[in-house]
Amino acid sequence: MEQIKEMFDRTDTRITALMARYGLILLRVSVGIVFLWFGFLKFFPGLSPAQELAVRTIDILTFGLLPPRTSIVILAAWETIIGVGLLFGSFMRATLLLLFLQMLGTMTPLFFFPNELFTRVPYAPTLEGQYIIKNMVLISAGIVLGATVRGGKIVANPGSGPKQLEGP
Repeated sequence: MEQIKEMFDRTDTRITALMARYGLILLRVSVGIVFLWFGFLKFFPGLSPAQELAVRTIDILTFGLLPPRTSIVILAAWETIIGVGLLFGSFMRATLLLLFLQMLGTMTPLFFFPNELFTRVPYAPTLEGQYIIKNMVLISAGIVLGATVRGGKIVANPGSGPKQLEGP
């Protein structure tokens, strides 16, 4: 039984070390792909399932000052810039600022159009509502990535390194 435990511990240690080593880059690249892909789709009318909702939301947020085509092109460029920044790990502070500002905008339809985003407010989201709610994961990913802009790292074995700040 002791031999199985030792084998499990060795395997677990290796897997955890791999996750710590590659987790942040995979997170950054995968979130970058999401932003690049969704942003790129918005350059082509009718391809993005979120286009109509995005245009209506931007219309409210800008008090109708931006024409719909202009607003969707700005949003497309914004999301594409976030995607490229994340993919290349460039200008991470500015990229993450753009990400968080964009996420604020993407959450506002929950307040502007609740009856369209839920079949039963607030617990049964439509597909568009789910699309918006999943942004909490993107926000969390941005927070994790933001913790690395000053050199933060994931530590696979916290007991073996320097003292870390403790969270809740």
